[in-house]
Amino acid sequence: MHSSFSEQLAGLDLSGFSIGPAPVSTNDFPVHEAVVQTLEAVWSDLFAMVSGTALEADAEDLGWAFVNIFHRSATRKSAAVDRATDEVRALLATADGSEIHTHELETQVERAQCAEGAMLALEEMREVAAALYLNEFGSSWKPVSSSRFNHSAMLTSALVEGREFVRARSEAKRRAAMPEGTPVIFAGGRTRHPNEQDALTFANNVWATLDKVHDRVPDMVLVHGGDTKGVDRLASSWAERRNIPQISFSLDMRLGARAGFKRNERMLSLDPRYVVAFPGNGVLERLVIEAKSRRITVVDRRGPLGTSPKRAAQDTD
Repeated sequence: MHSSFSEQLAGLDLSGFSIGPAPVSTNDFPVHEAVVQTLEAVWSDLFAMVSGTALEADAEDLGWAFVNIFHRSATRKSAAVDRATDEVRALLATADGSEIHTHELETQVERAQCAEGAMLALEEMREVAAALYLNEFGSSWKPVSSSRFNHSAMLTSALVEGREFVRARSEAKRRAAMPEGTPVIFAGGRTRHPNEQDALTFANNVWATLDKVHDRVPDMVLVHGGDTKGVDRLASSWAERRNIPQISFSLDMRLGARAGFKRNERMLSLDPRYVVAFPGNGVLERLVIEAKSRRITVVDRRGPLGTSPKRAAQDTD
């Protein structure tokens, strides 16, 4: 969403009005150690309770819902910051310098600051819970129909005055939605393996390939299709373990048969450094062809068990 509410107000000229410290601080929210210990205990008790019962088959759904509690709460606080932001914008447009007007502006700023503090605390809880989900089920937690932003790393605690409020707000939202770094596209389909050993070998090859690409692109942002049942799930789990930012492009099912090709266009529009290709369907083949036509380097792993097809051909010879 943003850097910090106070930073958004940087440069605001309101006839002597200045933005004071937030009425709440990090000391007013649970400390990180307490959050970790409490959520780990709740998580452990929850799955111990359903283990060995008919609900054990629904464990992953329960885990997802547990993380979603904090995500939904953080999203509501983010919306509260947005509403207060709109109120500040309206007050700026009607500024008359009166004491009443100044009081109203102070009230809206404090409301946004309180909502922002609560949002960050709830996002921290969600990230702790998401880490538990990853360890339990081996895949990244993702919301159904929204993004999973984490704003705490972007915040500063400056005491400021501001004039570029609206522009800063828009720019900060863009920064949160598009992580800084070099895009790397990862693509692959759903694969079946005859035995567990082949499945493990394939998964290890996915992670090893991504590790090598990350060595070449330390600031990489992983771009993928977000398929929770395909190879995207392996890549997403790798990114979460390595603390790599991700951008997920889901299919727009309203486009029918064109949905996959449209997603290719959207991902390639990010001007990626690499396209990492694992076995897939014709839509993936078109992605590889289009990437090469744009002189984007393709890391081809469409050979057996996620290996290089050229190396596999040489081994055969």
